[in-house]
Amino acid sequence: MAAHDILTIYLDPATLRRAERGEHNFFARLRGAVEGRGWRVIFAENTLANRLAAPGRPGYALWHMEEPTHDRALTCRRRYLGAFWNIEAVAPRWDWPIVAEPFDPDTVPDTAGSFVAGWRRRLWPEGIETRDDGHIFMPLQGRLLDHRSFQSMSPISMIRQTLAHSGRPVIATLHPNEDYSADEIAALETLAAAHSRLTVRRDGSMEALATCSRVVTQNSALALHGYFLRKPAVLFARIDFHHIAGSVPRDGLDAAFAPRPSPAFDRYLYWFLQMRSTNAGRPECEEQILSTLRGHDWPL
Repeated sequence: MAAHDILTIYLDPATLRRAERGEHNFFARLRGAVEGRGWRVIFAENTLANRLAAPGRPGYALWHMEEPTHDRALTCRRRYLGAFWNIEAVAPRWDWPIVAEPFDPDTVPDTAGSFVAGWRRRLWPEGIETRDDGHIFMPLQGRLLDHRSFQSMSPISMIRQTLAHSGRPVIATLHPNEDYSADEIAALETLAAAHSRLTVRRDGSMEALATCSRVVTQNSALALHGYFLRKPAVLFARIDFHHIAGSVPRDGLDAAFAPRPSPAFDRYLYWFLQMRSTNAGRPECEEQILSTLRGHDWPL
């Protein structure tokens, strides 16, 4: 075995334990693919010390949801749901190659409908009743007062602009894993007091999603889940699933909110998930992994 025929996979502690026991499907398939080519696989904890040391270690590296540390390293991330994974050169989803790829529904097989129906049953095993009650659903994320580099404006400004560009009621929900500051809550309360059409909730996201006319968000994954329910979206930040949405960074405010034909939701979801990622539950997973790594000039 040559010194370069080593792959070190850096993981958080919980994922590391699962991978070492062979209980994480994607990393088990990845390990099998690489070891099948004669490489050695090492699982290591993602620590600051390991990040600093990684460029000087022999072989190649794969980071989980972290920026690669050197030119022999890549990153990997689950594509929002299920066994769908991507291996990429950079960590931010909005900088992945798929962002610039055109989506052509005519290239997608007719099996897209059954694919989406199956995933809808997995996501909502007890069923979900959808209707249009006329409101906009706005799943909020974090840092409501900050305008970050991948956003067209801050989340607070997004709320203001949505109220200005639509006469519909807006139901905004807080992210359950975010710790909002007193200033953020005060800003939301001020907006809600000034606009009777704005309601801010701490829960109820699924009900608001199922009954909305459209989703407006920075880049919450709930917009992607909305595609399964045939809910159109307007996105205020860059992200990889922007193709069938109105996008403020891509189109500008007026165009993003302008009426448009109903997208090909089923075909898009099949293209985005099944055709543009690796499905760790499929027989061809190992060969897809090797093909991806070879596409990044790894000598496999």
